Amino acid sequence: MNVEKFFVELLGIIAGTLTTISFLPQLVKIVKNKSAKDVSLLMFLMFTLGILLWLVYGILTLTLAIIIANSVTIILALSILILKIKYDRKK
Repeated sequence: MNVEKFFVELLGIIAGTLTTISFLPQLVKIVKNKSAKDVSLLMFLMFTLGILLWLVYGILTLTLAIIIANSVTIILALSILILKIKYDRKK
């Protein structure tokens, strides 16, 4: 791998890491408060579908940064979605 390609891949991994971990504070807040009332169900459904499609794209194009970031993000997004549905049903 040449130096330029390495830095481009590193840039993608850093970007993916930052956007992925940005969901952790929201997930922690939901678990701590046992409430997801301020989370939009429709937005998270659309977002999760988008992440799933990005993951498929990453797999089809063999783009490591996209595969790694979206694999973790889909787990976090699904966790938030599941908790949203769970806590909304308790009302």
